[in-house]
Amino acid sequence: MTMNLAHDSALYHVTGEAVFVDDIPAPEQLLHGYVMYSPYAHARILAMDLSAARSVPGIAAILSHRDIPGRNQMGPVIKDELCLAENETTFIGQAVLLIAAATIEQCRQAAKLIQIEYEILPAILSIDDAMEKNSLLGPPRSMRRGDAETALKSSRHTIQGELRTGAQEHWYLETQVSLCIPGEGREIMVYSSTQHPSETQTLVAEVLGVARHEVTVEVKRIGGGFGGKETQANHTACWAALLCNATRRPVKIRLCRDDDMIMTGKRHRFLTRYAAGFDEQGLLQAVELEFNSDGGAASDLSFAILERTMLHADNAYYVPHMKILGRAWKTNLPPNTAMRGFGGPQGMAAIETIMDRIARYLGRDSAEIRYGNLYQQTVHNVTHYGQTVPNNHLGPMFDRLLIDSDYRERRRAADEFNNRHKYYKKGIALTPVKFGISFTTTFLNQAGALVLIYTDGSVLINHGGTEMGQGLHTKIIAIAAREFGIEPAKIKVNATNTSKVPNTSPTAASSGSDLNGMAVKAAMDTIKQRVAREMIQVFSTQYAGESSSLEDIVFRNEHVLDLKHPERAMPFVEVMKEMNNRRVSLSASGYYRTPDIGWDRIQGWGNPFFYYVYSMAVTEVLVDILTGRHRILRVDILHECAHSINAMIDRGQIEGGYMQGVGWCTTEEIKWDAEGRLLTHSPDTYKIPTAGDLPDDFRVELLEGLPGANTIHASKAVGEPPLMLALSAWLAIKDAVSSVASHKIEPEFSLPATNEVIVLAAHKLMERQEVDFFKVEAAGCCSSSV
Repeated sequence: MTMNLAHDSALYHVTGEAVFVDDIPAPEQLLHGYVMYSPYAHARILAMDLSAARSVPGIAAILSHRDIPGRNQMGPVIKDELCLAENETTFIGQAVLLIAAATIEQCRQAAKLIQIEYEILPAILSIDDAMEKNSLLGPPRSMRRGDAETALKSSRHTIQGELRTGAQEHWYLETQVSLCIPGEGREIMVYSSTQHPSETQTLVAEVLGVARHEVTVEVKRIGGGFGGKETQANHTACWAALLCNATRRPVKIRLCRDDDMIMTGKRHRFLTRYAAGFDEQGLLQAVELEFNSDGGAASDLSFAILERTMLHADNAYYVPHMKILGRAWKTNLPPNTAMRGFGGPQGMAAIETIMDRIARYLGRDSAEIRYGNLYQQTVHNVTHYGQTVPNNHLGPMFDRLLIDSDYRERRRAADEFNNRHKYYKKGIALTPVKFGISFTTTFLNQAGALVLIYTDGSVLINHGGTEMGQGLHTKIIAIAAREFGIEPAKIKVNATNTSKVPNTSPTAASSGSDLNGMAVKAAMDTIKQRVAREMIQVFSTQYAGESSSLEDIVFRNEHVLDLKHPERAMPFVEVMKEMNNRRVSLSASGYYRTPDIGWDRIQGWGNPFFYYVYSMAVTEVLVDILTGRHRILRVDILHECAHSINAMIDRGQIEGGYMQGVGWCTTEEIKWDAEGRLLTHSPDTYKIPTAGDLPDDFRVELLEGLPGANTIHASKAVGEPPLMLALSAWLAIKDAVSSVASHKIEPEFSLPATNEVIVLAAHKLMERQEVDFFKVEAAGCCSSSV
């Protein structure tokens, strides 16, 4: 049952009382940290002169790699990312020196006086250049089912091409920040805006050369993450910790917006090459895909991201013969990293491009082609990596959305509009999403919790997940309220702290509620069992007759009661006092590990996901062919969430995820110059969606009550899947552009579909038709037969 609680921090966010890392009252003797980074994409460090900088008043420390007491590494998986550059720099923004001073102005003054002599070296700044120079980050990956090569040759029709998808900045409101406070001996307290406190703890311990029990990492809340603080929040924590360790004073590093965007990695840009074979009905016979990702200068999570791209290359479609090759290329740009969808969007963009092209090739409506290729419920329901697609609602959802969105009539209306207008064109597209839920790195699918009940009946919960605005803590409160049968106001979720819950996984992969919710429930179940056993004795002394049984003791309506004997009841708060008097422990740890998953990464075969989330969207757009500007007229989203824990929060995630995806698909273009300098490193040069970009008509429906997985309160994840629904906006724009040439010629189209991309695509269609843009009206699309 949905419990629509308001976000537990909503009031604090609105009033400004919410405490983020930068809001923690400044400790006595606080120093400000500053990172001096490389101005060159690839250079050899020949010499340094720090003498003038060290004489600046207020300077407490200037550190190079030689001053690191532990290991000069902060690679989260593969140890190929230096904490501070040694002999050469490999991207603009790579940290070279750390400065600590009483004020940030003093840090900047010192940085201006530091003299570093560089020898500029050749740099690799594009995927194409990396491929030409064979600059791989690691061995290629592959997945295969059937014989795609033979099936392609025997297919009635084939298409081939390539697709370029761009990078994307996370643009969290709170930039990367960390505050480190020394304790006694080697102890250090780290306040960090990290999605992965345990990993931050590990890397800080390693650079300091201490055991992990000396390092405590705490996260009250994060001002947005979107994957950008899964690994790269570790950087500021390690740098602040090094300065704190060297000075034995508190140190805070907070990156300004420009430095944050210059220094940190993005969503991976991809060059994808594809070939597909299909029959007269548009049914896929075979697909070959070659994914090439720009990993940047170090591995970070590039291989896990590439893996998920390959796993989601089918999206919602059955492909009998499939061959996938994935390669991550090394370039002289900041190491790219996790971002919402974690490679899934790039894989889905490729297969949706194929679907779109098949429809245009056959002169059919793209929704019809998509529908015919969907995974089915009993046949054609096994993925290219061998996992059965269970509880598949794709077909019924597609049928329902066609009706609810009035797709057929709107398609006809768009065709008529396009026949009447020269310079404005309408487009419409329907795209589905099948997104696997679980970390594909199997051991990460675990979580811990610590639940405490006090004798006044209040409950304090500790778990390993981090709150970054997505409402995780609010859902945990709802779970606890339901389990204990008490008001949510009596429950509080504590700051995430590595000394309370150890060895946690990141809050990522859309699994925060799944994993931590089950761990919290496990802890509560332990306490409930203890209390229930004791209450049998309590009731036996208070009531005559048949004894209560363990299975009849329930927690409900602020009471602990016997279902079989309803008169036997005691208020929850009184029960807790009684338990304390009887020396019954009212705290317990809980643990959960996702069952029935695991796969062979080398063979590319198995069950990497616990379940799938199904979702789909219809987007209609209006495009100005002269300027490339577009407006989203209407969006209809149908999202299957089984039994939502909090429908308001889930709806917010769906709307926000879709709009973030719209940004990636349309306006968020990242550019570098010929020397590797980021040109789009501030809000005046990087365009994220704003309120003015919202659809004129935005309709979101949660499809509840359908069979779900064995998850916490039968709910399903909602964090990442909605982002990929925005592919419907991208393809709706392409549909509008395609109408310029009567949908008979495939537009040259990339992602994001910026104004420039739209205008050039439309004009190239005109040139290929050899028509005068100002004299000929484009014909409409073929009628839908969906």
